[in-house]
Formats: sequence, structure tokens, C-alpha cells
Amino acid sequence: MLNSYLEKDKVSSVYHAYLFGAQAHEGQTRMTGEPYIYHPIAVARILAEMRMDEKTLIAAILHDVIEDTPTHKEQIVTEFGQEVADIVDGLTKLEHIHFDNKQEAKAESFRKMILAMVKDIRVILIKLADRLHNMRTLGIMPPDKARRIASETLEVYAPIANRLGMNSMRHELEDLGFKTYHPMRYRVLKKSIKKIRGNRKEIVQKIQKALESRLEHEGIECQVLGREKHIYSIYQKMQSKNLPFSEVYDVYAFRIIVDSVDSCYRTLGSVHALYKPVPGKFKDYIAIPKVNGYQSLHTILFSPFGVSIEVQLRTRDMHRVAENGIAAHWGYKEGDGNGGVIAQTKARKWLKSLLDLQQNTGDSAEFLENVKIDLFPDEVYVFTPKGRIMELPRGATIVDFAYAVHTDVGNSCIAAKLNQQHTPLSTQLKNGQTIEIMTAPGAQPNPSWLNFVYTAKARTNIRNVLKNLQQDESLALGIRLLNKCLSNVNMSVRDLSESRIEKVVEDYELDSFDELLVQIGLGNRIPQLVLRHLLPEHCGELDKAQKDNGHSLAIRGTEGAVVHYGRCCHPIPGDPIVGYISSGRGIVIHMQSCKNAKDARKQVQKWIDVEWSSEIKTEFSVSVRVIAQHRKGVLATIASAIADSEANIEHVNTAEGEEKLYSLDFIILVRDRKHLADIMRKLRLLDMVVSLARL
Repeated sequence: MLNSYLEKDKVSSVYHAYLFGAQAHEGQTRMTGEPYIYHPIAVARILAEMRMDEKTLIAAILHDVIEDTPTHKEQIVTEFGQEVADIVDGLTKLEHIHFDNKQEAKAESFRKMILAMVKDIRVILIKLADRLHNMRTLGIMPPDKARRIASETLEVYAPIANRLGMNSMRHELEDLGFKTYHPMRYRVLKKSIKKIRGNRKEIVQKIQKALESRLEHEGIECQVLGREKHIYSIYQKMQSKNLPFSEVYDVYAFRIIVDSVDSCYRTLGSVHALYKPVPGKFKDYIAIPKVNGYQSLHTILFSPFGVSIEVQLRTRDMHRVAENGIAAHWGYKEGDGNGGVIAQTKARKWLKSLLDLQQNTGDSAEFLENVKIDLFPDEVYVFTPKGRIMELPRGATIVDFAYAVHTDVGNSCIAAKLNQQHTPLSTQLKNGQTIEIMTAPGAQPNPSWLNFVYTAKARTNIRNVLKNLQQDESLALGIRLLNKCLSNVNMSVRDLSESRIEKVVEDYELDSFDELLVQIGLGNRIPQLVLRHLLPEHCGELDKAQKDNGHSLAIRGTEGAVVHYGRCCHPIPGDPIVGYISSGRGIVIHMQSCKNAKDARKQVQKWIDVEWSSEIKTEFSVSVRVIAQHRKGVLATIASAIADSEANIEHVNTAEGEEKLYSLDFIILVRDRKHLADIMRKLRLLDMVVSLARL
């Protein structure tokens, strides 16, 4: 097989790798009982069928030697060079590092493989071939382990093969994974397909003959193939569209392979002249390739036999790329077309996005989950205002689009126009739309975006910015809380000695004093208890100051994510308030009369005296209930009165009360108690308002 496309010296290098691998694995056997070297040879054979280069084949033969034998990376460097050694190392699990659990170890090994794959795409090609051979021989495994491997294949490796355009490998991985994970469903579907195939044979032959005859008459040289649907594809369509087997399988699929792009469009015209096309079912993936580099024309036709015909038209080069994707780049020369180049460009773009993803992700488990999210195959094509085409997964929103344009655009996004119309940022995108993003200097991601963003890039960047923002806010609040306690002994944070700080940081097993301050700001450590550690000689004064209530912490309303306001009482400036130190959230502000505040008073150490700052420029939510007469336009009239009072409505909930009365609960934004009083005075003047009260 190798002699058909590799030079003699390169074939000799591959044979040398076989001898090296056989010696390294000598004495090892697989669960089947056969010598272990059979497995890496089978992996190399899969890759040879895709006409991969000799270094890929050498690395495939040696892919387990570092992990499973005493062989070191340096030996591979000496024998086969640095390039091969790096590929093998990228495929080696992290066996010698301690992890808390198997999931963490698996996630970190996956992360290592992805990073190696970013440097050299051949890492993942070998891993996919390795997984394919393992799936082919999965029957020997215990059922539980086999199901776990099958699940991982369907969730991660088959989608990666799809993302790289390797459809042939993807379909086999999916069918083998489905067979192991759902054996009963697989058997039922396979039996149904076999039963119906005989009945379809005559119709398939008639349609194929009609297509060939028509195209021959038009002088178009082509190859017409009947296309068998894969079992897992049928199962997925049945699941996603809630269809019975008969409706999914009642589509006759054909593939027409021609010699040029021009012939693709000529052939499309011919088949549309032969059979009428179904409106809205034509897709041009030649002009706009899929995210994995796939190119073809897709159309669905009505046939005289009462069945639908699905036809795919592509060139030979496109066909090679459709089957082998990124791997097609190694097998053919540049003169054979640009399909492999497109697939490679698309793959590189995706790999770059993975690199950005891992740099902004906290841990390996989160990275693995984000990669899974990013592997969904369906996509939508939208446009920037300048006409640039952007590819996004189906389900992506305007915020996802903003982050796809650039991380800075996403972070500073404040509004958007969709087809020249102002549209909510949570709107899901559809094919052909044009999106214009409006940004503002200093704008920051809204935490609520995490409720609707779809892509891993958007989700990771939003979390990253919010995490850094919370760190900064927590640090500032931690300093304020510690300074408040220190003021009781006429000191500040600046007066603490370095030796005292270093000792406390060491006792708490932290990396720095800033980390301690962040934990105080987040409410994970009580400032009074930290000061007992820092200033043991002042414990008496601190206790006395706490009993006497000491100084109050001024709340400005600009503390960000580390100061929250109780939704139970909605405190606003002017209300008597208290603060509760909540672990992981910082300080929660309640009204002194709030029932929840009274119930938690027993936890003395967690309560802190707070007061409103004299300089507050932000707005606060407050809840007001209005009982009004059941009249036409009552909601609009009340909302207009609130707006005239320079207040915004955040939320309104209506319910029909007794005797034709309406109960309307508003959450409105106000500056302080005086602002609220002005609003309520204005509402009382409305003749339709029966009563109102702050909740």
C-alpha cells in the first residue's frame, strides 16, 4: 500500500519504526490476546488509506511507546527526529501527575492533546485513527467500559472528525458508537433498513438511470452514485424532528461527481429540468463552504415515483475533501484543486479559536465542556455591515456574533441592529441576516448574557471578564472592610507591618495578602477574625468597638458584583440598613426592618454596620404595588406617570383582583426615598388608582 504513493526511502523509515515499536511493545498483549503491536499497525493502516505522509505513519506506529513502555521521548528524537517525537508526546496521557479524580486527569490529558493538535494537526488525525480502531475492537471490553468509551466517542471524537471535514471516519465512529451505546435501537434500525432496501432497489435503479441518461444527453461527464444513509444519521433525524422511520428513510439520496465547478452548476440546471426542485431546499456550499471546508451543491427534487430525491453535486476534489477533510491536504498535490486548502484553512481557524479558548478557561474540565459546546456541526451564515461572511453555530445570538468579530467588540457591546432594525442582544441569528454591533468605551459584559450565549468563545470571555472584575471589586471592598475594623484602633491597612502580614498569609496558606483581601471582600473570611490574627494584642479593643458598633461602612452603590441588595426588601438610599457578609457574594444589604435581617441576627460575626454614602449617583430597584380600577389603558397611564417622574420600569406583573380591580406590581429604578415619594405622590393623583404601597 505504501509503495503506491511513498518513495522507497520513506517506506524504509516507516518499516524502521515498525521494528522499533515491535521491540518496545515486546511481551505486551491486547485484551483480545493478540500482540500489542497489532494495534499501532492497524492505526497506521487507517492513516495510510488516507495517504498520510511517512512522519504521520511513524508517529502512529509509535503513539503508545512513551505511555506504555520504558521508552523516553529523547530516544524517539534520536531515532526519528524532533517532529515525530513531539507528535507522539502530544498523544501521551499525563500518567505521572497526581490528580484528584479520573475526570480531572482525563480532562487535562484532553487539554494537552488539543494544545499539541494546535501545533500539529496530525496529532488529532492519529488520535482519531486510534479511536476508530479501538471502536472496531470494542466488543472485547466489559459492557460498562465499552458504553463509556462509546459515549465519549459520540460526544467528542465523532464531532471533532466532523469539524475537520472527515465524514468517512465520522460516520463509522458514529455508527460504531451508536451500536455499543444503544445496541437494541441499533439492531432494530439495521433490521428495518435491510427490510426496506430490497423494496427500494428498483426505484433507485430507475432514478439513477434517468439521471445518467439526462446528463449524457447534455454532454456532461459524471459519475452518479446511490447514497446509503448511515444508521446514526437516521436515528438523529428521528430524534431531533420526532419522525417515524418511514418518513426519514423515504428520501432517495444520490451523489453526482463531475470534473469542475462549472459542471456542478450546469448539472444542477439539468437535474432541475428533469425533476422539479422543492422550493427552499437548495443549498450552495460551493460559494459558501461549511465551517469544516465541505463543498457541494445540495438540492431536493420531486420524482414521478412519489418520493423525494436528495442530490449532492461536487467535483472529484470536493469529494476527496468531503470524505477525508483536513487529511486530504497531505494526499494530493496543489494542482488537484483548492478543496484541501479550504479545509486546512477552516481547520486552522478553528484550532486558533481553541487556543484562545484554553487561554481564557479556568480549568481543564471547563475547557473540555466548552470544546464539546463548540463542536456542534450546524451553522448559520450572517454578514457584517461591510459584507463579510461570518459562520456561527445554529442557535448563536447577537452577542455570540459580537465575540466572533473580536473579543473587544463583544466585551464593549451595548446594542445591535439586525437588518437595520434595533434588536435585543439575545436574538438568535438566521441565515442571511446583516448585524451591526454598537460599542461604548468602558462598557462591560452583562452577567445576564451567560443565560443566552451559545458559543464557547463568548461564554468563556464573559466569564473571564466578570471574574477579573469581581476580583478587582472584591479587593477594593476587602480593603474597605479591613480599614473599617482597623479604624476602631486608629489604624489602617497601610499601618500593618510586613512581618505580621506575611505570617497571617502563611498561616492561612495563601499566595499573597491581596488574595486574603479578595477573600474578605467576597465574604469568605470575616474581617474581625482576620484582625484577631493580625493584631492579637488589640483583641480587647476590637471586641469593645464591635459591641459599641464602631464606625459604619459607607455604601456608594458602585461597588459592583460584591455588594448585593436584598430582593426581599429592596433597600434604597434613605432607608435604615444593615449589611450581612455572605460567603462568595460579599455584602448583602437589607433594610433594618426586613424579616430576613431579623432572623439572621444571631450570626453576630457576619453582620456589619453600614450607611448610605452622601455621594450616590446610581439607581436602585424598589417594589411598589398599585391597586387600580379595571379600565382601558390603565397600565399605559400608570407607566406613563412613572416615566414622567424620571424613573424606569424594570418589571411589571399584573393580576385581576376583586370587584373589577387590577393589582399591578412594579419594580422601578429610583435614586432615593425622596424620588420614590415623588413617584407615589404622582400616582395617587390618578383617579383610577385606589391604593398603593411599597412592598
